[in-house]
Amino acid sequence: MPEIESLLYETLQDGSARCYICERRCVIPEGGWGYCHTRRNRNGRIYSVTYGEVAVNNIAPIEAKPVFHYLPGSKWLSLGSVGCNLRCIGCQNWEIAHEQPCDVPQTKTRWIEPKEVIRLALEAGCIGISWTYNEPTMWLEYTIKVSELAKKAGLHTSYVTNGYMTKAALDRIGPFLDVYRVDIKGFSSNFYRRIANLADFEPILENALRAKSKWHMHVEVVTNIIPGYNDSEVQLGRLATWIATRLGKRTPWHVTRFVPYLDLSHIPCTPVETLERARQIGLDVGLLYVYIGNVTGHPAENTYCPKCSRVVIGRYHFSIIANNIVGGACKYCGQKIAGTF
Repeated sequence: MPEIESLLYETLQDGSARCYICERRCVIPEGGWGYCHTRRNRNGRIYSVTYGEVAVNNIAPIEAKPVFHYLPGSKWLSLGSVGCNLRCIGCQNWEIAHEQPCDVPQTKTRWIEPKEVIRLALEAGCIGISWTYNEPTMWLEYTIKVSELAKKAGLHTSYVTNGYMTKAALDRIGPFLDVYRVDIKGFSSNFYRRIANLADFEPILENALRAKSKWHMHVEVVTNIIPGYNDSEVQLGRLATWIATRLGKRTPWHVTRFVPYLDLSHIPCTPVETLERARQIGLDVGLLYVYIGNVTGHPAENTYCPKCSRVVIGRYHFSIIANNIVGGACKYCGQKIAGTF
C-alpha cells in the first residue's frame, strides 16, 4: 500500500506524534499505529496507508446511503476502503471496517488513482461520488483529492460518516462536499461507550451542526435502533428533540432496523413497532420527515408533503416509484419540500 503523509498531525518531543484526523487524537509512538490502524508513525511523521486503496467499488442509488432529499433516484459511484475509528460491536460492514490495514494483503484492496475515479463515475453515468462502507475520514487525503477533481468535473460528493472527525478534518473536506449523511447512533455516553468504546459523542453533534452551518452541506441523520441499547423513549426523544431544535425540523431522520451482526448476533431484529414508535416520537417533536429503514415496503419509506400529507416521493426499497415534486415543491398544494430535487 502506498503511504501518504497525513495532513493533520503534530510531532512531539519524544518522537511520538499526535494525530488530528479524528477526535480520538491518538498519540502514536515511533513505529506504532493509531486506534484505526490506518495511520502509523514513521520517524516522527504520521502516514496514511490506505490512500487510494479501494475495498468496495459499487454504483448505487443515493437512497442506499440512505439519503432521501438530495437528487432522488440518482446514481452514485460509491467507494469504501478498510479501517474505522469506532469499530462498533454490531457493525454491518465489519469485514472491511474492522480490518487492520497493516495486516491486510494488497489483494483485498486495489489501487485506484484519483483521476481514474472520476473517469469511472462519468463513464457509468453517475452524478456523484459517495464515500461510504467504512468511515471516509480514514482516508481523508484521498477523499479530498478525488472530491476536488469531482467538483471540477461537475460531479456531486457525499460522505456517509460516523461524524467523529476533528473540526480540522471536516474543514479540509468541507469546501468539496455536498452531502453529509451522519450516523447519530444514540444519545447517551453510556450507549456510545457500550457500542463503540467511545465516551464523548458531543463532537459528532458539533460536526453535524458545522457541516450544515459553516459548509452549507445537505445533512441527513440515521439512527440504527438496537433493542436494549438505544430504543428507550427517553433516549429517542432526546435525540429527536436535538435534531429538531439544532439541525432544524426539516432535517430528514432515518430510524432503521437493526439486523444481528458480529458481537451483537444474539440480539433480535428491531420490532417494526419499535421503529414506528420512534418515528412518531420524531413527528411529535416537530420533525417533518421521519423515515423507517430496512423494512422494505413500509409506508414510512415514502416522503409525505408536510402540508397536504400526500405522497410526494413514493419508494420501494431503493427504487423511486412515484415522484410528485415539481420545482422542489409538492405538485398538489405547492408546499416547498426540503432538499435538492
